[in-house]
Amino acid sequence: MQKTTQNSTGIQQPTTDPTPIFEYFRGMHGSELLTAAVAHFDLFGRLEKTPMTFDALRKELQLEKRPAVVLITALRAMGLIAESDGKLALTDMASEHLVPGKTFDCGNYLGLAAQTPGVLTMVELLKSNRPLGSDGEDASGAAYIYRDGIKSAMEAEDLARHFTLALSGRAKNVAPALAEAVAMDDATVLLDVGGGTGIYSYVMLQKNPHLRAIIFDRPMVLNIAEEMAKEYGVADRCEFVRGDMFADPFPVEADTILLSNILHDWDEAECQQLVDKCAAALPEGGRLLIHDVFLNDALDGPLPIALYSASLFSFTEGRAYSAAEYRGMLEAAGLTPGPIAPTLVHCGVLPGTRHAK
Repeated sequence: MQKTTQNSTGIQQPTTDPTPIFEYFRGMHGSELLTAAVAHFDLFGRLEKTPMTFDALRKELQLEKRPAVVLITALRAMGLIAESDGKLALTDMASEHLVPGKTFDCGNYLGLAAQTPGVLTMVELLKSNRPLGSDGEDASGAAYIYRDGIKSAMEAEDLARHFTLALSGRAKNVAPALAEAVAMDDATVLLDVGGGTGIYSYVMLQKNPHLRAIIFDRPMVLNIAEEMAKEYGVADRCEFVRGDMFADPFPVEADTILLSNILHDWDEAECQQLVDKCAAALPEGGRLLIHDVFLNDALDGPLPIALYSASLFSFTEGRAYSAAEYRGMLEAAGLTPGPIAPTLVHCGVLPGTRHAK
């Protein structure tokens, strides 16, 4: 590998916190979900009649589990639905202002946006449980999905470059905080699964001169990752392995595996499959690092994460998960979860360690 000069700019943290920018961008989904609940699903009228369990409400709305979690979590985070004794019911505010026909009902006002393109798209996504671009009508294909029968935008060089570099806008802000939050003194090889640009790994390499990294991703994406490695001055300590993270074997020499903003792209079964595969590839004492956002364990917020979950739901086959859900995945794979260390833009890193059986 060609020797390069390390660029120290990667480990510098931003002087201001960009989190509000991401919140404003993702906030549009709040109005879409609320309008959909009022004008298209009559959710508040249904719950006014009787409190329901999550499954009962989901079936009443004719929604599959994933879209129901996205919608109901957001409404709980907004303070419009609360859970008591295992059943969901309206809060006082929702009962007074969002039930059709009541004196102070403002549902018709919200309904002014019922036919706007954003709301109609969200309604269709909730009903179909399929992300944008996965129905064959959009020639570009789904942005972040590789699956038989679904055209992936990430297989086209220009689109892969566009989406990968777009995501680097978050990574270059958050990566320094991740490198600061995770001690890598005892690690030797970091496997970055679905590494994208590789920025999270590159900043870890800058902070830990003894560390090597393997970036595992699709060919078109790795073209960009190799360019970035040179920019960050760490190309001499990086290996780039092309493959499908579900179908192809992982390199076996890694003692630390990173899943940074990966699991939220997939539904629960695929998440568990990937966590299981990572766990099987780790040596005794090895760690899996889940770097992601975390919903409350009760799935009632926080609101910024609930709205980000709606964004993920729109573009991927996943959603945001709670720390409890991720801990359950780690434990099912035979890993011991550790405490979450916060990074930036609502993210944190949850480690899982493989101990001797």
